[in-house]
Amino acid sequence: MQGFLTLQEGKSFQGEASGTWEKPVEGEVVFFTGMTGYQEVLTDPSYKGQIVVFTYPLIGNYGINEDDFESGYPQVSGVVMMQCAEEAYHYQATTSLKDYLNKWNVPYLTEVDTREVTKAIRSEGTCQAVMAHETINPSDTKLVGQIFQASKSEVETYGNGGQHIAVIDFGYKGSIVDQLQEHGVRVSVVPFTQVQKVHDLQPDGVVLSNGPGDPKDAMKFLSEIKGVLEQYPSLGICLGHQVIALAYGADTKKLAFGHRGANHPVKDVQTGRVFITSQNHNYVVDDMSVADTVLEVSFNHVNDGSVEGLMHPSKPILSAQFHPEANPGPEDALWLFDEFFTSVNHKKGVQVYA
Repeated sequence: MQGFLTLQEGKSFQGEASGTWEKPVEGEVVFFTGMTGYQEVLTDPSYKGQIVVFTYPLIGNYGINEDDFESGYPQVSGVVMMQCAEEAYHYQATTSLKDYLNKWNVPYLTEVDTREVTKAIRSEGTCQAVMAHETINPSDTKLVGQIFQASKSEVETYGNGGQHIAVIDFGYKGSIVDQLQEHGVRVSVVPFTQVQKVHDLQPDGVVLSNGPGDPKDAMKFLSEIKGVLEQYPSLGICLGHQVIALAYGADTKKLAFGHRGANHPVKDVQTGRVFITSQNHNYVVDDMSVADTVLEVSFNHVNDGSVEGLMHPSKPILSAQFHPEANPGPEDALWLFDEFFTSVNHKKGVQVYA
């Protein structure tokens, strides 16, 4: 069955459409450059409402397993691939990628030159697109408020460790909670709209999670979020990093086509060390605006110089634009969790702030 991906500026790409959809599907079109990790990408809430283009030519050859989901179901609106493997070739696989997408009625296109699509996105910038069985121009409607859809509605607690970490949820990845639990702690996930409940939990530390869309969608809650940051050792990841910046008076801006992939080089400002990271975001902290705050830049992106991390000079507050938990991607930045827990352990049971 014939299908088309049509970008907002009018360029159209033809492919073979899956048989699980009839109506046109619209969303913000983005590209992911990793060779692996499609299962994590599809279920990552940060991709909510987006059409994901995989640049690697062959997707799906190791299938879908039961261990690598970032949430309980696919978050993407659609998928575009050059080729999708018909069968799964991995001992942990429980189903093929095609069967998984069909099960959840996720529309997808194959036989598309995804690298040409990527060139178009890089030229025009991230834009709206529509997947349909004919060429249809997308509307001008932009996705807004995705974090309200991606965040949990109630507090959820995992594990029974001695220390207690609260995750302020903007659309968190399951691997963040998994990584925290690797440190033997109990984790409570708190919707960002109910951030005042963090104080009721009296946690030993707080993690501000990743999430989809514009961090300024959380502006209404910045005062309460800053109140949490002022009281507990904190780590912000991706959108959580951007929210920390906003809470302290910095600004954020949208990149032309974002950072998505598992090979983004980041430089530690203090040590000069460069490490490779996994990233997924459209927005960044405006570097010029940081100068007007108490925060200091701790990491920069090697390719474009964008702000990749912040720290408070006197309070245990750290943030990273990249994903230290990876999934998918390299584990070069796992040490950031160790640094966070060092601050948690240092402050536990101590009256910290004057």
